[in-house]
Amino acid sequence: MRHLKSTLTLACSMALLALVALPHRATGDEAGTAAVNGKIVFKGEKPKRARINMSGVQECNDMHGEEEPVYEESVVVNDNGTLKNVFVYVTKGLEGKAFTAPETPVVLDQKGCMYSPHVFGIMMGQKLEIKNSDPLMHNIHAMPTKNEGFNKSQPFVGGKSKTITQSFAEVEVPVLFKCEVHGWMGCYGCVVSNPFYAVSSDQGAFELKGLPAGTYELTAWHEQYGTQTASVTVGDKETKSVDFTFEAK
Repeated sequence: MRHLKSTLTLACSMALLALVALPHRATGDEAGTAAVNGKIVFKGEKPKRARINMSGVQECNDMHGEEEPVYEESVVVNDNGTLKNVFVYVTKGLEGKAFTAPETPVVLDQKGCMYSPHVFGIMMGQKLEIKNSDPLMHNIHAMPTKNEGFNKSQPFVGGKSKTITQSFAEVEVPVLFKCEVHGWMGCYGCVVSNPFYAVSSDQGAFELKGLPAGTYELTAWHEQYGTQTASVTVGDKETKSVDFTFEAK
């Protein structure tokens, strides 16, 4: 009996230790109430955006024409002196916490022979739905360095195109996407482990909501100007502002 009691005690202790060792998994009841917002300031002379020449592909060219020119999106400086398409996310401060990927997929569309959006975020394990809204064949070539890449054609047959569904297993910022049919088409996906990320808007603004109270490292990434980091501490029901400044090269 004494041996049985000792065995049960040991088993319970090991089970408790195993539970303690498990990463904390945030649930809806544990959602934070802190927030961080800000803007991406652009310093220097505003670069002139080059017009994309689609004349080599008549179907693409006809979607736009002279009255609707399309410009490259690598550097988009807004009228208020801010920078669009900067990916901002939490890189430190959430250690020991785990977050379940949303069931709602991220959608990447090919419309007007361009990718939309140009920069997007996605959590590990979350579904990426790739659509083709154009009446012609596109190609989606993901070129990660940590995740498994893919290169798939997406033809337009019988008045529609089949949606391609993919996902990523590792954190990776960024992942380049290209179209091997139309050389000007490109975009970036940013794979993260938590839901606290945003892409700066056409006003250069971003917001991270629902953070637990704590101290965090934020990283801002831009495809031409690289990365910057900032530290911020927020309390419950508190909102702090953090701005990043990228300078013209």
